Amino acid sequence: MKRFLQGINYSILIPIALLLGLAPFYPQPHLLEKLRMLANGTLHRPIDIFDLFLHGAPALLLVLKVLVDLSDKRLKKG
Repeated sequence: MKRFLQGINYSILIPIALLLGLAPFYPQPHLLEKLRMLANGTLHRPIDIFDLFLHGAPALLLVLKVLVDLSDKRLKKG
């Protein structure tokens, strides 16, 4: 997994995470809507769960990549 994350460029991952995380822009982003549904306990329908994973996966990959890169820098430093 670490090698997979290191092979992804930020120049590709950031725009994809932003576009899918914020799409559709009106009336509200799906990711925000689905996270609210998850917090309220109303995320039950399979299509809503699929939407959460679809729109949240690039953002999750971005967070994991940042964590891997930071841990690699810390290991190289010390």
